[in-house]
Amino acid sequence: MLNGFKDFILRGNVISMAIGLAVGAAFTAVVTGFSNAFIVPLIGLFTRGTGDFSKATYEIDGVKFPYGLFISAAIAFLITAAVLYFLVVVPMAKVQNRFTTKEEEEKADIKAALRDCPRCYSEIPSVATRCAHCTSDVEPDPEARALAGLPAQR
Repeated sequence: MLNGFKDFILRGNVISMAIGLAVGAAFTAVVTGFSNAFIVPLIGLFTRGTGDFSKATYEIDGVKFPYGLFISAAIAFLITAAVLYFLVVVPMAKVQNRFTTKEEEEKADIKAALRDCPRCYSEIPSVATRCAHCTSDVEPDPEARALAGLPAQR
């Protein structure tokens, strides 16, 4: 039982995830610190607030609502989301697009195009010249052959 747990913990994915969570927590602390040190005071200047905007409260019947804490947390979240999007998501999408060529996408679409065999009515690829089920000769779809870069049938 403990050997299974040890194998689970020492697996590469779990360790990578733990490191990612630790780095994420540290990054969140940095963004929160930046937000509280620079962004929140700027908002306090623009809204003519005095002191720390994150300590702003609203009181109703003796109950204090610290709306400044919520605004500060929302700003930190927006900064974190923007940094992750522009520094992680967008570059990773560009890397993935670089490795996926247009030819591969077109070939995948060509193979996905199906039609029915005129003899046995089973599904066959549009570029096929023979049915895989009944082995009868069939006329290929000329548009599918042109898209696949195959020569025209005589």
